[in-house]
Amino acid sequence: MMSADLPLAKKSVPARPRRLRDRLIAFGLVAMFALGVVGLFAATGWEETRAQIARLTGMQILLLLVLSLGNYLLRGLRWHLFARRLGLPTSLAQDMRHFLGGFAMVVTPGRVGELVRMRWLKRETGWSLERTAPLALMDRAADLAAMALILALCVAFATTGVRGAAPVALLALAAAFTATHPRLLAWIVTQVHRLVGRMPRLFGKLRAAARSLDRFSGAGTMVPALALGMTGWLAEGYAFHLLLGWMGTDIGLMKAIAIFIFSTLAGGLTGAPGGVGGAEAAMIALLSLDGVPMEVSVPATAIIRVTTLWFALGIGMAVFPVAERLSVRGQNAVEDN
Repeated sequence: MMSADLPLAKKSVPARPRRLRDRLIAFGLVAMFALGVVGLFAATGWEETRAQIARLTGMQILLLLVLSLGNYLLRGLRWHLFARRLGLPTSLAQDMRHFLGGFAMVVTPGRVGELVRMRWLKRETGWSLERTAPLALMDRAADLAAMALILALCVAFATTGVRGAAPVALLALAAAFTATHPRLLAWIVTQVHRLVGRMPRLFGKLRAAARSLDRFSGAGTMVPALALGMTGWLAEGYAFHLLLGWMGTDIGLMKAIAIFIFSTLAGGLTGAPGGVGGAEAAMIALLSLDGVPMEVSVPATAIIRVTTLWFALGIGMAVFPVAERLSVRGQNAVEDN
């Protein structure tokens, strides 16, 4: 009996330290963010900062959260679109649960923790990581494409440009273009394999995953996917515009959206968990270059990050245990069948 029980114990123990570690990382990043904001508040003057924050009402904060929630729901709908196109036998409720629950890992390095969605899918559908990997890749590529297009449009129509926006937009578009063109991506994987000269099995799986992106490349999938992504990210950019206006600084809709999108992309390119540090620094710097005083740019940056990134983390933490519990139940159902 004891020997039969040992494998079960070995399987269940490692998951707990990982979950504890992920939570500690998340809380640690929140603490670092809070300490950094406090330091900036102190540097710019507590009274000025407090006065700017006091301008906001509860209804205004609620509107910022609603706009962010709209972004998450629209992108969750896009996740469902990709899942259906891939052939996954999941419902809209399942896909929304997986997508929102994955935000619990949004502050892991490179957001790799969000691949927990693939684990839930494996449990509930029996599909391997190799089969569901294109879903995660397309979701990230669609975000890059949507944000790059928004940034390019905002730069084109803004009365004054955003420094450094063009290279970031081009880099994001190039990454999205590569990820959504299976033959090009498979060729790149092959060239990297030739350069490395090792791990043929891993690169073989990557090539297979790249070729499987063919089913997403049609206009019937990409057009609605881009529309959903752009609408979602525009909602958060518009929230930043509203916030600046409420704090007495109106730099224009296009400029506000461009700064928000640029900072989010720049933070992501640093590879830091959730873009923490890089996104905030870019946002404050760009607002300052546009003549926005520090006593406005610092609290505005802190508030918009709380109502976007940290709000997403909060939603993820609330949905995660539900998704975990239901995925285990789904796994049991799959095994019984």
